[in-house]
Amino acid sequence: MLVRIDVDSATAIFAQVAASVRADILAARLVPGDRLPAAREIADALDINVHTVLRAYQLLRDEGLVDLRRGRGAVISASAGPLAELAHDIRALVARAAAVGVSPAALASLVKETTL
Repeated sequence: MLVRIDVDSATAIFAQVAASVRADILAARLVPGDRLPAAREIADALDINVHTVLRAYQLLRDEGLVDLRRGRGAVISASAGPLAELAHDIRALVARAAAVGVSPAALASLVKETTL
């Protein structure tokens, strides 16, 4: 797993770490049951604070993508499995929204507010 961050980005580093893990889940590079590297490992590799990585892991846990288990660390949850299957649909929706002039931020808000 390769975590990518841009220290010059306006996006918080913890959000970038979480986005990198999400992207790996969408691309099926991470599947349910896969263990994420220890927070200290990622922090050392990226030269960032371990609490930044822990915050990213907690965000992913809150989204239902990661299970945090004492002694086992962070593990991709079973509920993350369908995301890879949805990747094509998500890309199509984003492309369609762009074609009709809907910004990514507006699309995210619309998706967030939509209930089934």
